Amino acid sequence: MDETAVEKSCEPRDDHNIKDIAVCLRTSEQGTQRIFFFKPSVLKGKSKFFADQLLSPTFGSCIEVHCSVVDYDHYVHLLNHLHLPASSLIDSWKSVNSALGVLQVAVSLQCEEIAKTCVDYLEAVPWEDKEEEEILRIVPKLGDIALPILARLKPLDPNSTKNVFLAAVRYAMSISPPCPPFGDEIRISAQEQIEYMLGEDEETPLVTADDEVRSEIRKGLSQMFMMFQKEFSSLLSHSDISFENSENNMLHNLSGLEWLCNLLPKINLMGDFVLKWVDLSSFILSMAEHPKLESVMWSLKFKLIEITAKVLDAVGYGVVILPSACRMQLLKTWLPYIQKMKPLLDSVGNDETGFPYRMDEDLCQGIQGAIVSVIVALPSNDQADILGDWMESEQLGYPDLTEAFEIWCYRTKSSKRRLVEGLDTVSNDSVSSDLSS
Repeated sequence: MDETAVEKSCEPRDDHNIKDIAVCLRTSEQGTQRIFFFKPSVLKGKSKFFADQLLSPTFGSCIEVHCSVVDYDHYVHLLNHLHLPASSLIDSWKSVNSALGVLQVAVSLQCEEIAKTCVDYLEAVPWEDKEEEEILRIVPKLGDIALPILARLKPLDPNSTKNVFLAAVRYAMSISPPCPPFGDEIRISAQEQIEYMLGEDEETPLVTADDEVRSEIRKGLSQMFMMFQKEFSSLLSHSDISFENSENNMLHNLSGLEWLCNLLPKINLMGDFVLKWVDLSSFILSMAEHPKLESVMWSLKFKLIEITAKVLDAVGYGVVILPSACRMQLLKTWLPYIQKMKPLLDSVGNDETGFPYRMDEDLCQGIQGAIVSVIVALPSNDQADILGDWMESEQLGYPDLTEAFEIWCYRTKSSKRRLVEGLDTVSNDSVSSDLSS
């Protein structure tokens, strides 16, 4: 459409009262235009921009509004609804994108009433992720009138954040069985969000592990261990038919304990877990190796090994500092069991298609490396004790402690050489002293 045609179209049409005001909407890029007619009272009452235009000495009978092609539909939407009362406006916004676009136009044209209804709509409805990103990009530029939209995104005060976190901790560590129909989904979600809130990546942690948080987690840890011990203790009194239910309950508890192995290092409480695991290890194995359970509950036995792997890793690589006697007890308890279970699980896996409880390469290498690290940090006599038992074991193949043995041999020979050199030095000093006297 040429410029002359556009200008003429801005004049009032025959079917409108001569007192109506024409608003001519144009796009700068394409020359697209659309004409809207309003009573002067509507323009004055609904838009400060239009009110100022009507008072301008240069005003004729048409107000021109220029916009981009991207914003054109939003301008049309606003102008089509400019005459409506406020009570009807909020029902006019059918989507987040529409309301956000109209809001920008309303701010530009100083239509306070329409802007407020857009804000009320956007503040109340749910947003998709992409919509939220767009809101965060646009709304801060629109001034104070749009700020209520961001209320749901404002940072909480520390106490409110901590209260939500502690509630999630209590639920994630609760010892009640899964709640139908959701199963364990809610608990798993709570556990994931707890780890996220404590995360120390490029973002700031949402929650600081203060004394109250640590106390709550310690309490939950104790409850989970007590429940596991109680369930395990009652296992042998169950009939064969009820083994499956008992196994599921214990796996539920062990899964919670395994999750704690990921959480506790972030708040320096892994030591509490390790000490409880060491204290219970003899009891756990006395139950796991009971003749009644010899060929059942592979999932439970496998999970025990997985958790022990995390404990060995924490001790072996210095995450948790334990006295040498405690480290020795940990190895003496679990090393024979791991040596026995690895070939046993492999054998069952060879006999049963799809058997899911084999120790894969990553788990085997992780356990072996952690055990070697624990051994080489023990006093020499304790190392000799562990290595002697290992070499006399029927299951010499795994874990391979050759590295620990080589280190022990080198240190033993070096220490003996230092001892001999020390004795020679003392002897020579004694001879020199005698000669000088």
